[in-house]
Amino acid sequence: MWLRCLFGPNLQRIHRSPDQTRTDGRLPRRGWNYQPRGLERHTDSILGWASVLWSLSYYSSPLLLCYLYRKGKIQIQHHITTNLFVYVLKLNPEYLQFISILEETRKNHTPNSKVRWQQCHRNLPMELCFNEKLSKGGVSLLRPEPKHRGAADSVLNSVRTLPCHILSYLIVHSFGRRMLYPGSVGLLQKAMRPMLQQGQARLVEEYDGQRNKLVACDGNEIDTMFVDRRKDGGRAGKTLVICCEGNAGFYEVGCMNTPLEGGYSVLGWNHPGFGGSTGVPFPQNEANAMDVVIQFAVHKLGFQLSDIIVYAWSIGGFTASWAVMSYPEIRALVLDASFDDLLPLALKVMPESWRPLVTHTVRQYMNLNNDEQLCKLYELHLNTFALISGTRDQGPEDIMSNRGNDLLLKLLQYRYPKVMTEDALRAVRQWLAAGTQIEEESVYTGYEVDDDWCLSVLQSYQTDREPLFPWSVGTCFKHSSHAHVQNLKGSYDAAKKNIILCIWCNEMCLWFKVQSDWPAIQCVVIGRIPQACDGNVTPLTIL
Repeated sequence: MWLRCLFGPNLQRIHRSPDQTRTDGRLPRRGWNYQPRGLERHTDSILGWASVLWSLSYYSSPLLLCYLYRKGKIQIQHHITTNLFVYVLKLNPEYLQFISILEETRKNHTPNSKVRWQQCHRNLPMELCFNEKLSKGGVSLLRPEPKHRGAADSVLNSVRTLPCHILSYLIVHSFGRRMLYPGSVGLLQKAMRPMLQQGQARLVEEYDGQRNKLVACDGNEIDTMFVDRRKDGGRAGKTLVICCEGNAGFYEVGCMNTPLEGGYSVLGWNHPGFGGSTGVPFPQNEANAMDVVIQFAVHKLGFQLSDIIVYAWSIGGFTASWAVMSYPEIRALVLDASFDDLLPLALKVMPESWRPLVTHTVRQYMNLNNDEQLCKLYELHLNTFALISGTRDQGPEDIMSNRGNDLLLKLLQYRYPKVMTEDALRAVRQWLAAGTQIEEESVYTGYEVDDDWCLSVLQSYQTDREPLFPWSVGTCFKHSSHAHVQNLKGSYDAAKKNIILCIWCNEMCLWFKVQSDWPAIQCVVIGRIPQACDGNVTPLTIL
């Protein structure tokens, strides 16, 4: 027992069922935080501060390790002495009970024992291990096409670009990754630990959440939380919403709350290196983690792909778009405050003279290409897709600086290449740049759009042809086509403008704007063209 206590995990909270009462006679409640005894509390505090100081030294001085080693501070005896001291202080009855139940859980895989104790993620039993032999290099990603060169040119170019490759590697593996994914920084996680523990306790005790550990094909352990609403009997509970968090988001305090309030079954997970997940959040590791989460939802939780909705916030749009591209049978995708491509955002904050270096670094190591993955999806399947964008996500000065607009425009260009001419793009940008509903209506009425005619053209095209994109609708329009539409004036290009504005307002099924002081929200639901659209079609009720 003393060895198990010596190497045992930290105990954070003890969960309990609503019908249980505390042994000390206090009022019953769902759970309580583990209370260390006097000396143990002070020891944990000292070790915690030591960990913080070590993290600070890691970022401030790479030479500190050599200094401590020469001074004799880094020796195995110091760690053994510290651990033995902590062991003596951990002889708490609740902790001893926890260690006993932990051993029973490891042997018998008892779910009730696993749920009752909130502990370190690394000690949870493994629920799903991806077969590494099937995918040694990880899941497939869309990568930039290599430029074809001759043998001599390739060697010369490799030598010439070697300094750039080295510098890119150093940037990404030092501060670049941490700037892009600040949630993977240990200091931030330590500062947020009380909030994360409280959020995890809420999910377990109020929603009967189940915490599970998954192992991806790269060996990273992924911390997940599953809330099952199927037993409630509601229709929404039969649908699973997989949540993908932002670059500083955790499932404990992230976007899981939105679908939970709607009555859905929800599966949240942390990025590699976030919270209880291990690894580093590079794109390949991110996709590997998303893959094992989907495999877990299908093979362990028993959901069909057609019953799964992927809901992503911000940078989580990369793994979400990868998921629907790789599993096109997924029912729907919801992107909230996401972007089209990381490169324009990186170029915006870096000096212009760094453009070649930034471009190479992003494309080589952090190629978060949401737009390419979504366009690839449309070659395979026609999913329901919701795009949510706050008009002030990128600041109140310029609405068009929101990269969600660029994502929408790229999707429209891919779906309707014959309609999205330069004039049509100009018209849509003008509408997107409108800051108020009055300005939007002014742009819309200025082109004298006939919704019924535009919708009938799209519906007839879908009826006669395969529904998959891209569509060639617009190639048969002639200068006289507007003569058949009442109140429609202009030329060939004007007719195309009307169609694209109608695509925004009708074929996308839903557009609404909630006016408030800050932020104002715009939502577009992109889905199948309804056979009979009355303007109130809502493919997703999750929003």
